[in-house]
Amino acid sequence: MARKRKTHGRTPRGTLWFRTLIALAACGAAAGGLAAYRTLSDDTTERPVTMEEASRLALSRLNLYQASPVAVTLTATEGGGVVVRVKGVVDYRTHRAVGSYQVTGASRSSGSSGATGPAAGQLDHGLVVWDTGGLGLAPVPKGDNSPPWQQAEHIPRSGWSARSYTTDPLDAGLQLLIGLGADRPDNPLLLAQSGARWLERERIDGRSYDRFAGPRAQGATPSAGPDGGRSPLTYWVDGDGGLRRVTMRMSGLGTPTTVEFSGRDGRAKLPEVPWGTS
Repeated sequence: MARKRKTHGRTPRGTLWFRTLIALAACGAAAGGLAAYRTLSDDTTERPVTMEEASRLALSRLNLYQASPVAVTLTATEGGGVVVRVKGVVDYRTHRAVGSYQVTGASRSSGSSGATGPAAGQLDHGLVVWDTGGLGLAPVPKGDNSPPWQQAEHIPRSGWSARSYTTDPLDAGLQLLIGLGADRPDNPLLLAQSGARWLERERIDGRSYDRFAGPRAQGATPSAGPDGGRSPLTYWVDGDGGLRRVTMRMSGLGTPTTVEFSGRDGRAKLPEVPWGTS
């Protein structure tokens, strides 16, 4: 997909910390086997991960890769009450993704009495495709109620507005999301040594998940800062190494960007048009 330089908005900044986190999460050394899932314990306070827990966390990216295409929902808060939600599918074998997006937020509205006040409403919507290099946006074809991956196939390559990633919450979330899957497990020993921590056990839709803080960025000092030097990335992983949710905290925003995984979508076929050369 062609990349156009963004000529307005914020200038990309602070990408080094993000790339460092991805590098830590993407260590390619293969890990052998997965120990049996531990029975529920009485742990109530966070602690360093055990090797069994690190092994499950290390397998989570491989499991995403093998499950592709995977249904996902990303929710990013842009500030000022504006929320962007993307629903789509990611193919980690090709590192391509497609979905629909909706932008909602507070807008001013007036009634017959002349009173004004904030009202939540849809500010924008459309289709989005993204890969490791950037993203593209396009309007939804009129009268087309098919899934986003089918709608995207009907839009010519010239109909996509493409650009590189910025450090906006949506862009950072999409860039994180496309890099989460991998064709081999991570190195569990390195994950443990880099500061991954067990936080608590939670239930989502009747299933138990361990919530982990990811490895720290290179150069981060343990116990430093308001989060004790903890990684801004948090993972929800089940007993088989399945990834259910990832959140990413961003400086200056109280609400983290959230990615939810809903499992394999065997019907989905990502379009070729946005990335075509003709």
